[in-house]
Amino acid sequence: MPRNVIFVAPFPLETTLRFVRAVAKLDDVRLLGIVHEAPHGDDARLFHDIVRVSDPLSAKDIADATDLLQRRHGRAHRLLSILEAIQVQVAEARARFRIEGTDPRTADLFRDKSRMKAALTAAGLPVARNKLITSWRDAEAFAAEAGFPMVLKPPAGMGAKATFRVRDAGEFRRALEGMHVSPERPVLAEEFLHGEEFSFETMTIDGNVRAHSISRYLPPCLEALENPWIQWACVLPRDISGPAYDGARAMGVGAVKALGLDTGMTHMEWFRRRDGSLAIGEIAQRPPGANITRMTGLAHDIDPYRAWARAVVDGVFEGPWDRKYAVGCAFLRGMGEGRVASVTGVHETHEAIGRWVVEAKLPTIGAPKSDSYEGDGYVIVRDASTDVVQKVIARVIETVRVQYA
Repeated sequence: MPRNVIFVAPFPLETTLRFVRAVAKLDDVRLLGIVHEAPHGDDARLFHDIVRVSDPLSAKDIADATDLLQRRHGRAHRLLSILEAIQVQVAEARARFRIEGTDPRTADLFRDKSRMKAALTAAGLPVARNKLITSWRDAEAFAAEAGFPMVLKPPAGMGAKATFRVRDAGEFRRALEGMHVSPERPVLAEEFLHGEEFSFETMTIDGNVRAHSISRYLPPCLEALENPWIQWACVLPRDISGPAYDGARAMGVGAVKALGLDTGMTHMEWFRRRDGSLAIGEIAQRPPGANITRMTGLAHDIDPYRAWARAVVDGVFEGPWDRKYAVGCAFLRGMGEGRVASVTGVHETHEAIGRWVVEAKLPTIGAPKSDSYEGDGYVIVRDASTDVVQKVIARVIETVRVQYA
């Protein structure tokens, strides 16, 4: 009998479908879907059966759809999703139907940034100073402690996408008033971390970190978010084995242990301050976005989507992961608003660095400007030398230009 694996994939985004396809290819799996919008073309055949839900963020809709699929096909072996916004809801459905996987308490620890920071601090791990703000009195006390600038984010926000900076007491007060902060609507305030920003990814099986990867954001994510014209980059250096990353390894593994993840991938943002000290920004219980999953596979010459599927469905680590290459991704964006009017510098860039390019998506002429900090296109490059990758990425950023009208 095939194993029933339910995948909650509300929208047929390419980033999601890469994971769905990997699960569909596993042995003895009958893939069942919970969707808001069904996939198209060849991807429509990935699922043996689907249930459409009207609200993909609704815990009740996910649970009801899970119940219906189990009544149609029998007990589920696994219930999966890669989307951060529904990890708690999916975990609640697992608990209700006694399906193996991350439990609601662990999912909520990863999702609620205030509880996450408290658990990491209790484990002795360094995090940015933070406080859950419910009133102006809270705000004044934290401002006196942390100073400005500081960062505000909803407790259940998703990385930099839900984060913004306030520079003084006036901006702080206006932001809290605009967010209608109260005991029922708190906001998390954090010290602004100055320095270099990195990420730390893990593959964990049965509570043990079996593989990890490190990437660096150039510039830090919040700066890219605040300046939507910046063509930013993410670079995975080839050599992450030395003492320069020992502290990051200790933090990353310690965070997984402290939050109690059993099996899956994590994505942790961390900072190296100007004085050399380290701090965890936050950690998510999901594969990384911004093409980092794809780049992790390229750096280690593996299929990262299959590796994730084998871990969460079969409980198996497909390794070891030997770091063979440096990899970089430049995200293509530009100044202005409206629709993509032109993309220049592509021919010159291809002639100069084409042999290093492994994947590229150019902005679509006429498409509305993306509201994502990942921009309207990207170029991924790979080489055995980190220096070469950094120079090639710089060439892309300096030469390709996106115009809007």
